[in-house]
Amino acid sequence: MRVQGAWGPSGQAISDGLFLLGFCVSLRIWAAVGESSPALISPSLSAWPSPVVPLGQTVTLRCHFHSPFKIFRLFKRDGTSLPELQGHHVNTFTLGPVTREHAGSYTCSGFYWSVSVWSTHSDPLQIVVTGVFTKPSISAHPGPLVQEGKNVTIRCHSPLSLDKFILHQEDSTGHFQRRGERFTGGNASADFFIGSVISGSAGSYRCYGSLSRSPYEWSAPSDPVDVVITGLSKKPSLSAQGGPVVRSGENVTLLCSSESAFDQFHLLREGENLGRPLTGGRGPRGALQAEFPLGPGTPAHSGVYSCLGSFTRSPYSWSDPSDPLLLSVTGEEPPPGPAFLLLFSR
Repeated sequence: MRVQGAWGPSGQAISDGLFLLGFCVSLRIWAAVGESSPALISPSLSAWPSPVVPLGQTVTLRCHFHSPFKIFRLFKRDGTSLPELQGHHVNTFTLGPVTREHAGSYTCSGFYWSVSVWSTHSDPLQIVVTGVFTKPSISAHPGPLVQEGKNVTIRCHSPLSLDKFILHQEDSTGHFQRRGERFTGGNASADFFIGSVISGSAGSYRCYGSLSRSPYEWSAPSDPVDVVITGLSKKPSLSAQGGPVVRSGENVTLLCSSESAFDQFHLLREGENLGRPLTGGRGPRGALQAEFPLGPGTPAHSGVYSCLGSFTRSPYSWSDPSDPLLLSVTGEEPPPGPAFLLLFSR
């Protein structure tokens, strides 16, 4: 500090003193909000309902900060100019209906009125636009029903020459979270080795395809595949009402029964989940029982069936399968009776 200049005729020291006074006031303001400098103030950016947005839908970006910011700016980091990013806003920005041009990485900053300074930028938030390409297919190998501790691999496949696949797993809140990604060099499929199946890896999976040159533009999501752990409870029993040998045209009903208090039962044919879980009721002997009506029997109903039980609170943890039941639909439909023949002989 130049003390001598404080009394000089130039008045320079007076302006220096005003600068120092303003600097000290600014320091006190920054200290009051718990920051050492406005340059260190960083808001955070979030997306609702999700940063993964289907084509044509809308997404709301919100800039969060515990300070008296009144205006905010949103930036798209690839330099693309979007009309909704122009000018200053309150802390919410609605994008949409989204197009491929909305895909990318975004940041935001806020204006600090007390010292007329813009904050540093938030950490980047990636907005992914889905539906740019047709959906891939998904499958689990050796199958979606896996004994506890056994390995499973999920395969994503697309007829397009996509060079990246992304696998998402549904979390406990029902949202799909990214599980991993694979670069394939343009091959049509990618394998995701899940490994030994435990409760955390059981669940519903979807996959997306993309191109590495446009990482925020994805395909539509695949149909889901459910990876289920079996063998966590005692097996139920399976029987056919009226017996396992049925004449063609007769109604077929399979009964799954258990002494365990399962609140859902699942029917499999040749190891494939038929996808019709039923709630059990009490059978004639007090056991829990679910009836699976298959309708009039046809040769297509013949095969090996089994059933499993589960609890709705753990939808991807099932019992051991029942002993297999061989159902056989044989013969032709019974010939028409005399009254039927008489009617059409007239």
